[in-house]
Amino acid sequence: MTIQLELGPEMLKEIHYQRYNHPAPLVQRRMEALWLKSHGLPHGQIAELVGVTENTLREYFELYQQGGLEKLKELNYYRPESKLNAHITSLEAHFREHPPASIKEAQSEIEIITGVKRSETQVAEFLKKNCISVAEK
Repeated sequence: MTIQLELGPEMLKEIHYQRYNHPAPLVQRRMEALWLKSHGLPHGQIAELVGVTENTLREYFELYQQGGLEKLKELNYYRPESKLNAHITSLEAHFREHPPASIKEAQSEIEIITGVKRSETQVAEFLKKNCISVAEK
């Protein structure tokens, strides 16, 4: 079954603008698919031109049916949260009282305090992100 979409002249003007000017490439791709659909191209050809599968193309059209262009502009990227975030307060307090001499030392102390093992790079990023400095000797 072919998905039918109602796209008026004002909507087409907005789609045309967004397919080149939206900052997210994913949204540009969705707009391009909609633009091609408005010109009557078959789904297989649209999918090939846009560089997605036909299932993904159907998802784009269903998103549009659910909430219009605003729904197509939504970006819901998965961003896992660090297990260390649950320990920020206690780690900040600990490191303010006992500044680590190195990232390696901070890594070891974090594992002892929280039971969470992280690489030196991850520990350094966590400390930087939470404005915890390493004491220089």
